[in-house]
Amino acid sequence: MSFNLATMLRESRNAKPDYPLCHISDLTFSYTQVDEISGRVASALLGTGLRRGDKVAVQLPNLPQFLFTYFAILKAGLVMVPLNPLLKAAEVAYQLQDSQSRLLITFEGFAAEAVAGARLAGDVPAYVVNLPGSDQRPEGTRHYDELYFADDTGEIEPTDAGDTAVIIYTSGTTGKPKGAELTHYQLYMNCTVAGELFGFRDDDIGIAVLPLFHVFGLSSVLNVCVRFAGTLVLLPRFEPDAVLDAIARHRCTIFSGVPTMYYALLQAEVAGRDLSSLRVGISGGAAIPGEVIRAFEEKFPGVVILEGYGLTETASTTTFNISAGQRKVLSIGKPIWGVEVRVVDKEDKPLPPGPQNIGEIVIRGHNVMKGYYGNPAATAEAFGGGWFHTGDLAYADEDGYLFIVDRKKDLIIRGGYNVYPREIEEVLFAHPAVAEAAVIGRPDPRLGEEVMAFVAPKPGAQADPDDIIAYCRERLAAYKYPREVLIVTDLPKGPTGKILKRELRAG
Repeated sequence: MSFNLATMLRESRNAKPDYPLCHISDLTFSYTQVDEISGRVASALLGTGLRRGDKVAVQLPNLPQFLFTYFAILKAGLVMVPLNPLLKAAEVAYQLQDSQSRLLITFEGFAAEAVAGARLAGDVPAYVVNLPGSDQRPEGTRHYDELYFADDTGEIEPTDAGDTAVIIYTSGTTGKPKGAELTHYQLYMNCTVAGELFGFRDDDIGIAVLPLFHVFGLSSVLNVCVRFAGTLVLLPRFEPDAVLDAIARHRCTIFSGVPTMYYALLQAEVAGRDLSSLRVGISGGAAIPGEVIRAFEEKFPGVVILEGYGLTETASTTTFNISAGQRKVLSIGKPIWGVEVRVVDKEDKPLPPGPQNIGEIVIRGHNVMKGYYGNPAATAEAFGGGWFHTGDLAYADEDGYLFIVDRKKDLIIRGGYNVYPREIEEVLFAHPAVAEAAVIGRPDPRLGEEVMAFVAPKPGAQADPDDIIAYCRERLAAYKYPREVLIVTDLPKGPTGKILKRELRAG
């Protein structure tokens, strides 16, 4: 079956040619402008000698050029490889080589590391996006603006629905990052089904502050918006005041973020801003504490936070709470249309409902990746029994709602007892002095592992480790409460705002 994901841009342009697709600062680009500019860039990329199926690595923040490049790559029948802007040269080189990328498009702010990586990877040619009025580029690179001067033929390459559209690298928490191959059809289905579940309307205006190089931002924010002909406000980085200003200025209706973003917005001053347009918050990327949901909805009347769950390997959304009336706080919801989710034991046998029956989430359906690019061994390991094994531990209730307990790798085994960090973190978040918390297991010669908590206090609050330990001891079984609490200014986070426990363990 012939199908190209870029068709959704063309269809939305045909339906609403002059409607704004995106705002950034004082600039606005309509659907027609994005369609035509991406057409020029597509012609220019093919003019460099690239051919259908070739990989193009893209390392850009949330700028209009990300949209131009993404849809250009799709239109040309190429494959996009989004790269994290925080990668160092050796990491860039690894992902370029592993994906066999033939071209790199990067941004002046991190071009030095990117281009160094491109040279390590075998002199991969690089184009650099500059800020207006700037021409700072490493020697030997070309200016991205050169790609604007080809003719827009209006053509969209007739790719097959099962062709790879994007290769997104996993975070690499264990071993080297692996490139998840997502097809045109998978990405289209995921944004279509997710957008319907989100209740996305064609007059919705969303905030795109999640990085678009991440699957959450790419599939659940950008693709959903374009599929349903809405509007995005692009923000290159997360700053609470900038987000609130954008909501007030553009009358934004949807905010998508990770839990740490919601907490930061809770701490921000909202006086003097009209935020009444905001109607829904979509949360994913990590479990959102119940205390944060309750406090946020109290501070922003009329907003409901709906939590979902997904992975890079599942093209983003896999389960979702579809409405305030049907949601269950602390649940990741139910599987989306066309996707099966099971909770299984160590022998891959389905477990019955109930919080006592904790097992691994496995998934199959239209959203599950083709596999890890160039890595058949890792693909085979992930797809045991024909289901994708997520490494996430959960249980289901009698109504089919799923509740994440923790990552398999984050499970703490203390003296033979299983301890789930998320349960302890929920208690910590309820402490009046605690802003953020993360729980890990540290090696212990007697018990195997001991429970350790990292706590960042609220502004102006005094957090005392002994008091926090006592607070947890009153609310948790004796084998669960943390024996050590370390007070920190803030917790290490990745580009999406997700807390990086691997850095806490290494620290």
